[in-house]
Amino acid sequence: MTGAEKKVIFASSLGTVFEWYDFYLYGWTAAQIGKKFWTMFDPNVQFIVALLTFSAGFLVRPFGALVFGRLGDLVGRKYTFLVTIMIMGLSTFFVGLTPSYETIGWAAPVILITLRLLQGLALGGEYGGAATYVAEHAPHGRRGLYTSWIQTTATIGLFLSLAVVAGARNSMSPEQFGDMGWRIPYLFSIILLGISLWIRLQLSESPAFQKMKDEGTHSKAPLTEAFGNWPNAKIAIYALLGLTAGQAVVWYTGQFYARIFLVNTLKVDANQADTAIIVALAIATLAFVFWGWLSDKIGRKPIILAGCLLAALTYQSAFRQITHYANPTLEAALASAPVSVTANPADCNLLFDPVGGKVFKTSCDIARQVLISLSVNYQIVYDAAATPAVVKIGAKVIPSFDGAALDAKAFGEQRGAFAKAVGGEVVAAGYPAKADPAKVDSPMLIAVLVYLALLVTMVYGPIAAALVELFPTRIRYTSMSLPYHIGNGWFGGLLPPIVVTIVAATGDIYAGLWYPITIALITFVVGLIFIPETKDRDIYADD
Repeated sequence: MTGAEKKVIFASSLGTVFEWYDFYLYGWTAAQIGKKFWTMFDPNVQFIVALLTFSAGFLVRPFGALVFGRLGDLVGRKYTFLVTIMIMGLSTFFVGLTPSYETIGWAAPVILITLRLLQGLALGGEYGGAATYVAEHAPHGRRGLYTSWIQTTATIGLFLSLAVVAGARNSMSPEQFGDMGWRIPYLFSIILLGISLWIRLQLSESPAFQKMKDEGTHSKAPLTEAFGNWPNAKIAIYALLGLTAGQAVVWYTGQFYARIFLVNTLKVDANQADTAIIVALAIATLAFVFWGWLSDKIGRKPIILAGCLLAALTYQSAFRQITHYANPTLEAALASAPVSVTANPADCNLLFDPVGGKVFKTSCDIARQVLISLSVNYQIVYDAAATPAVVKIGAKVIPSFDGAALDAKAFGEQRGAFAKAVGGEVVAAGYPAKADPAKVDSPMLIAVLVYLALLVTMVYGPIAAALVELFPTRIRYTSMSLPYHIGNGWFGGLLPPIVVTIVAATGDIYAGLWYPITIALITFVVGLIFIPETKDRDIYADD
């Protein structure tokens, strides 16, 4: 690897690390943002609306892929990812400067939402630009290795954002952090932006794009050429279903849902869970580069599809192992103390709640939500005469209530009393209120988390090279960005609420895993049939 090639990889990767830092930062400070920008709501709704604002960044990523993918194919890779990092960095910095609701009223949340949408749009354009730029600088036979460094950036960005937030939080009192300290990581991003711009400004345009532009053969209408004719559009659909959809659910399950499962379902202390996940990701991170290197030898397709297949075959057992090592008391209770909800089927709705903001008020829905929050498996028994629904824990019967006619205050009080009653009985039946830190088998828990992280590296390490090689140079930026961001922004980004919905519908804390299992299997089958092996393709040939 020459010095110039190292510089290309370093500059592209470093900028992408900072963009992921900016993107994840919001997740770690959502509670503080809710209190500052959504003061007009009660504390629970504040956090919910803050998460809604967070989700907006995921949902607009495909649109950013279209906007900046087109720009990258029209005017160049270097110019476009300079624009995206400027938008991301400045948007993040301005979040730290935006006055609260108490200062400027409704203008505060409007500004916040606008900045978050800009962050999502910028991220939608950044990844495709960085991956394309590095791949077009890489020598033939080493594209997998070179682009795999880009794949490490999401994990490193997550580490960096968590570290900066933790540093700020631990350097002051909780009150000080909640008041002004949460702004420090956002303001710090301006330094990261300056470093990224300084490095990227020293880079030259991609040789493949520059040659094409000099010859006047670059696309004049990338969107139309990429998606307006069936041969190219068909490849984008195959790339989505046969590569990125499965990659996304494996990535989000291993890096995000594993933490949600540990903290929300198994009630493991958040610091203990975060430590285990960080250690596991740190151990596995270099595997991104290993799989990228290996994909240059044996191909992209077998590694990505093998990762999807292994995930589909082992997720159920892996998450049961997480329960065994993280909360053995809960594992024992799930086996020995069955719980049921007897309800009128008309009162049992689909508990799909993408951002946690919907209030379910039928007696069946209330009962199921309370049990899910307590990590209790349950069986649903349908009985048209069961109005209201009742929860049965052993011989104990606890009636739920219908909250449709209650105002918000009365509903909250009655739901709280019901949750307390159910919670007391499930604890009496052996269900722990939280995981006992002394009973957590940390080495074995980390080992299972490392396995999940290694699956992430298998599907994610070679993905950039695979996508770059699927499409011709003239429309590469546009064509690869859209399936990548639909896969990761929608299939992956919506994984947590979809999983929670499945758990609520079935009463089984492991049932939600069938969503990533199903998508991973679809990707395995579609990829096996329709995705060609591309490692030996000449990406400079513009056909």
